[in-house]
Amino acid sequence: MNASYAILGMLDFKPSYGYDLKKLYDSFFGQDKKLAYGQVYSTLSRLKRDGDVKEINGTNEKSGGPDRIKYQITRNGNVELSDWLKKMEEPSSDIQPTLYLKTVLSILIGGEAADYLDNQKMYHLSKMHELTNLKMNSPVSKKLIIDHKLMHIEADIKWIDLTISRLSALKMEIQNGYNNISC
Repeated sequence: MNASYAILGMLDFKPSYGYDLKKLYDSFFGQDKKLAYGQVYSTLSRLKRDGDVKEINGTNEKSGGPDRIKYQITRNGNVELSDWLKKMEEPSSDIQPTLYLKTVLSILIGGEAADYLDNQKMYHLSKMHELTNLKMNSPVSKKLIIDHKLMHIEADIKWIDLTISRLSALKMEIQNGYNNISC
């Protein structure tokens, strides 16, 4: 996730301090990875430099440490955020290429990939079980993220099942392709 756009979106909703932006980010988007305070302030600095956010005059607060500065989104930041929100995202396929790579390498190295695929499927099923349990008592915002992960895992399991059904043909194709390459 791009923290810059998350911060712009939160500031579009309501002007905030860096500390509050970090808490909001972690609450809504930080299920897998929390945002570091340093990243919040470096992102705010970059957004300010680029004219996407500005400090609100007269809102600096003393807090025993450095002054707290309240930020708000600018017109330029609104345009950047709006353009980004309208941009379509490519479907995510992070794990499938690695699964395919390991399947092919298992065939090349050991001649078989069935054990690898069976073990991977069992691992995916255990992850689905963990996520399903986690989802039960989660707020809607987290349930949506968990549902997204579950659907990706389900797609991977379908791919694993399909690959297992085509394993003999894949093995033959790989062996023929490898034999046709002169080393």
